[in-house]
Amino acid sequence: MTFASNLTLSASTRNSWAEALRMPAIVALSFVVVATIIAWSVAPQLFTTYSPVIGVPADKLLGPSTAHWFGTDHLGRDLYARVVYGTASSVSSALVAVVIGVLAGGFIGLLAGFLGGWVDVVLARLVDVLLSIPKFLLAVIVVTAIGFETINAAIATGVSAVAIFARVTRAEVIKTRQATFVEAAFLSGGSRWYILWRHVLPNASRSVLPLAVLQFGESILVIASLAFLGYGDPPPASDWGLLISIGKDYLKWPWLVYAPAFITILTVLSVNRISRWLRKTD
Repeated sequence: MTFASNLTLSASTRNSWAEALRMPAIVALSFVVVATIIAWSVAPQLFTTYSPVIGVPADKLLGPSTAHWFGTDHLGRDLYARVVYGTASSVSSALVAVVIGVLAGGFIGLLAGFLGGWVDVVLARLVDVLLSIPKFLLAVIVVTAIGFETINAAIATGVSAVAIFARVTRAEVIKTRQATFVEAAFLSGGSRWYILWRHVLPNASRSVLPLAVLQFGESILVIASLAFLGYGDPPPASDWGLLISIGKDYLKWPWLVYAPAFITILTVLSVNRISRWLRKTD
């Protein structure tokens, strides 16, 4: 390859990266929101000086103000502090759910799509059974069986997501397995497992990343819903769903519901918008 060809290739690579990094303003804003949420979960003490569990009884049920951005609850606790400290539980639980879904579902889809035959038939029927059960109902069944805790709610949410990851991975593996470069690798003497890990898996995983991002947002909703129903950690925990559940008993002070609900919705919408952008970006 000549020096001019190297320059042309380098320029095209830089242009492709520039096009990938050029994103709409709404996507950039979504990344800012998600980065803020992650910062809240990693170092909540940097964003508030109030305690999430200790309140001032004389300050109970105060409306939003410069002193208390989201107001205070019925025990005088700063609601903004409780939302910020509750982020770690919500985000980490959603990540656990996504990891379970990606690893278990991806493994099932990889085996079914690559091996084919009776393995594909058996695993495909298993996935069909899981898909026939509503995801939230399956999550409720699993969390009821293993116990009422936030980590168990995350495991239950991850189990409910296994089927969709398995179905998508299987479809991508079958499409990749029929590609010309995979057939060439077989003809050149590559072993089945080498081709699986070296060629099929990297190419089939391209569609999994946007799905994983989308599932992260959905997992936040499912885990918040389970916490709302009482399947998460009990008070004084400050999971977003639990905060909404507590706030519904104080309808005269609507910020108790609006604040955690707004943060939950904003986070999920931002994650969904990033997922849509990733699907359109090669």
